[in-house]
This record gives sequence, C-alpha cells and structure tokens, in this order.
Amino acid sequence: MIHLKSKEELELMYLSAQLVSKTLGMLAKEVVPGVTTNHLDKLGGEFIRDNGGYPAFLGMYDFPKNLCISPNQQVVHGIPNDEPLNEGDIVSVDCGVYMNDFYGDHAYTFAVGEVDAETEKLLRITKESMFKGIEQMKKGNRVGDIGFAIQQYCEKEGYGIVRELVGHGLGRKMHEEPQVPNYGRRGSGKKIEEGMVLAIEPMVNMGTEKVFFHPDGWTVTTRDDKYSAHFEHDVCVVDGEPKLLSTYQFIYDALGIESDEEKPFLFKP
Repeated sequence: MIHLKSKEELELMYLSAQLVSKTLGMLAKEVVPGVTTNHLDKLGGEFIRDNGGYPAFLGMYDFPKNLCISPNQQVVHGIPNDEPLNEGDIVSVDCGVYMNDFYGDHAYTFAVGEVDAETEKLLRITKESMFKGIEQMKKGNRVGDIGFAIQQYCEKEGYGIVRELVGHGLGRKMHEEPQVPNYGRRGSGKKIEEGMVLAIEPMVNMGTEKVFFHPDGWTVTTRDDKYSAHFEHDVCVVDGEPKLLSTYQFIYDALGIESDEEKPFLFKP
C-alpha cells in the first residue's frame, strides 16, 4: 500500500531529510586519502545523535554500523571498516536518519582526492541521471517513467544499470511501496500522485550491470570489479511537481562547488 503524505507530514519528513543532508555535508571535508570508513561512520553517527536524530541504518535488518559506506567496486551496503581510502578512490556514503517519526535517506558518491577523467564522468552521469528521473516524478506520470529516464541517460554512455537493487517509497518506514527501479518502460508501474514520497537512487556501474552479493549478507560489488556510483535524493510531489526534501547544498558549500541543479525542485516548508 502506498502512503501519501499530508503537508504536515512532508514538513516533518523535510526535517529528517535535511539532517541527512547536513550529515553528508559535515562528512564532505572528511573524505580524504588516508581516512577510514570506520572513522567516517563514527563521525556521522555522533553528528546525527547530537542533532536530535537516530542513525536509521544501525540495527535495521541487523546492519552493524551507522552508515552504509561503499568504496569503488562496492555498489551499496558497504560495512565500514579500518581500511583507509586512497587517492583516486570513490566512495558512496548512504545515510539514514529517524526523527519525528519519519525517515530521511539519501546518498552521495564522493571522489577521494583527484580522480581520473573516466571516473569523474561516471559520477557526473550518474548524478545527472538521477535528476532526469526526478523530472519525471510528476502527478499523472508513472514510476516506469522515472526508471526509463535514468536507464536511457546512462546506457547511452555504455554504463550498466543495476537490476537487483532499486529505489523505494519513504515515510514512517524506511522502505515503503512502491519500488522504484532505475530501468523500465514509459507508462508502466504505479501512478505518481500528490503527496507521494520516493527515494530515487540510481546505482550505475562503469561496466556490466551484473553484481555479486557477498556472504556477509550486505556487501554488493560489481561482477567485473569496475567502479560503481550511487546518488540518492528524497523527492515528494507538491502541486503536481517534484520537490526535494533532501539537498546536496551542504556538500557543495563544504567543497566549494557551485551548482543550480536543485533550483527547479526546491521544497518550501
């Protein structure tokens, strides 16, 4: 069952999502060569608690850490550890917050130091594809329109779209209906309605779309060990149009990045 949100509920979800955004913004300057993902995890967990939230991933389905941190060929659900990141790596930081009875959940893939042009392009195309999907989240469209837009944008660059992992509805539960694949047919899937909230999250591989699920029950890597990128935003429908509950602006402020990509989708609480 799809749970549509009222204006008041969206305002509470906005606060949860914004705490995720602030957490990612705080971590942005910490993602440097030599840092361990355990250190990032500790900082993230402390920041969330200090700001009135709870790290949503901790203990969910028995996950052992505060954040999912996935370097390089890891697609998602990476378990933080003591292995340091290296110059030229990339790392997806996926953060969840539970606050005010609602969840926030989004992700950003950071470059660690300087990355090569091929890797930089993967990050750019993956993030741009997410916004292509977000553009389709309009009242009257269907979930398949989102996946189609993402798939078309990435596959024309030769990238693989992960099939086994998808975006999802979001609200009082972390994972609500409907599922949001990053591939699909126009006009297919659930109809998009006023008050719907989705976590739109393309997971895009530099090579094959095929992935390997590790025996630890969490880690997912690309089958060919090529890099994978992951970006995620929390998006709602207000007055028939897509609006972002989450933002990357805190990341951009920390890293000195100028961008107006979110301007058409600003949520006004």
